[in-house]
Amino acid sequence: MRQYMSVWRLPGAPVLLVVGVVARLGVGMVSLALLLLLQQADGRYTQAALACSVYAIASAAASPIVGRLADRIGPAPVLVATGLAYPCCLVFLIFAGLHDLPLPAVLGAAVLAGVTFPPLTAAVRGTWNALTVDEPEVRVTALAAETALFELVFVVGPMLVALCVALWQPAVALGAAAAITLVGTLLVARGQAMRSWRRHEGHAPARGLGPLRVPGFAALLVTAFGLGFAFGGTGVAVPAYATEYVARDPQSAGGILLGVWGIGSAASGLWFGSRPRARARLRWLLAGVAASLAVLAAMPNALALGAALIIGGATIAPALTVQNSMVGAIVPRSMLNEAYTWLVTVSIAASAAGVAVTGLVVDRPGGAVWAFLLAGAAVAAGAVVAPAPFTHTGEREKVPV
Repeated sequence: MRQYMSVWRLPGAPVLLVVGVVARLGVGMVSLALLLLLQQADGRYTQAALACSVYAIASAAASPIVGRLADRIGPAPVLVATGLAYPCCLVFLIFAGLHDLPLPAVLGAAVLAGVTFPPLTAAVRGTWNALTVDEPEVRVTALAAETALFELVFVVGPMLVALCVALWQPAVALGAAAAITLVGTLLVARGQAMRSWRRHEGHAPARGLGPLRVPGFAALLVTAFGLGFAFGGTGVAVPAYATEYVARDPQSAGGILLGVWGIGSAASGLWFGSRPRARARLRWLLAGVAASLAVLAAMPNALALGAALIIGGATIAPALTVQNSMVGAIVPRSMLNEAYTWLVTVSIAASAAGVAVTGLVVDRPGGAVWAFLLAGAAVAAGAVVAPAPFTHTGEREKVPV
């Protein structure tokens, strides 16, 4: 716990760790709630998955632009602007879904919501790097804590959706996500850590391709694509599995199954963060994630699937911690917000692709089994090209993982 106390004592750390996680509960709620809301209209997943994909792609396309702006003027004003706009757009999306508007109108609403999504994850992780610039081991612990706590988003978020669906309807879950994002984003933007942001005068601002030109960063994005594709696909495959194998209230069961997936990840992430001198290789961690996804195809019932999700989830947070730590070591500090938004962008775009492809797969008999195998293959492909753990930056700093 001494490692985590050193993180907690950093200026503004409590807000980043607590409020920063609560503010992102919508990440674990919106896609599932939107999928269920639109699936109710025609009983199929294809169009619902398309809308979720459009929402994710719009967010992915806007993120690098927003990230570069945050590197130039600071993350706080960017968070305030998007934090106010996003809930309004999400309310419009709820209206479009409830009133069974034509598909182009629903997709347009999804685009607006995606474009205005606050870049909280990039801003928080960039701020952790700024707070620990001279303490690389504390940085690993901070990012491990951030990753492990962020996993709670994928535990609590789907369970909140399941609760809202059981008591009311998916639209209520979307409304709750809008309110949580609004309040949480504004609190994070006004926190000490965000307000203390200063421009890195000694480093040239990003131009052109920015961090994409940094050696090793492109390979890191390939690993992010594999993980994103798998996470997006699994987010559709698990509810589809529940629809096929759970007779009573399969929608709520799907939300619970997705929620328990993050339990093992959160626990392993906290354990991993307490080992600051770990030299875990990203390639082997990704191989573990791939295997944990592929084995889901062999689960005979929902109870077995839930157990496999908890156990397999333990591979996720360590892999994400190493991946996030490598970003801070590879990319110059003047480009960190943009670099993290690129990581988020690629993950979201890949997730959208995974959702769209899996939506087509699961509409066929036995499709959930093939969807799990496809998710495992995507992560395995990223493991093949994963960068070595000791990549150097222009500042000659080694990745401390």
